Amino acid sequence: MLSTAGLIVLAPVFALVAVAVKLTSPGPVFYRRTVFGRGGRPFVMLKFRSMVINAHDMLLNDPELRKVYEETLKLENDPRITPLGQFLRRSSLDELPQLVNVLAGQMSLVGPRVLGDIELKRYGDLRNKILSVQPGLTGLWQVSGRQDTSFEERMAFDERYIDGWSFYADLAILMRTVFAVIGMKGAH
Repeated sequence: MLSTAGLIVLAPVFALVAVAVKLTSPGPVFYRRTVFGRGGRPFVMLKFRSMVINAHDMLLNDPELRKVYEETLKLENDPRITPLGQFLRRSSLDELPQLVNVLAGQMSLVGPRVLGDIELKRYGDLRNKILSVQPGLTGLWQVSGRQDTSFEERMAFDERYIDGWSFYADLAILMRTVFAVIGMKGAH
């Protein structure tokens, strides 16, 4: 119900962001990434595109950039992010299309991080636990530092979320998410 309401209320924002993405850089409006949900089922997660269209090639062709990405699975001052993309990421507007994934039952509003094959391999023994629940649009790691956390800390937040899950904890995370997004806390 919340995802449906969000999609309706935020429709004008979706339209403005879509037009802005289209006008400021060539390529599609949406970025599609195959990730894994509950039980390891793959699905296509949607985001507003925040990078240049040849972002993957840039990563593959720059050994230094690739090395840092493979070690941390994130890049500080990523040269592949467009100027508009920087704003979309800081404001978390790039994540709004995931409400469609929530509506489709592939994601939850709150849960552990959405993981692709590269991240999932690094979860090791924790992999099955993470795949036992639906990934979330937001979660404990997003309200506990977002980009300012290491990969190991993100894994620990995901495990702590699953072990301590409760309806009230989810409500608290949703409220903290609102404040984190408004304050653009920890977003890069």
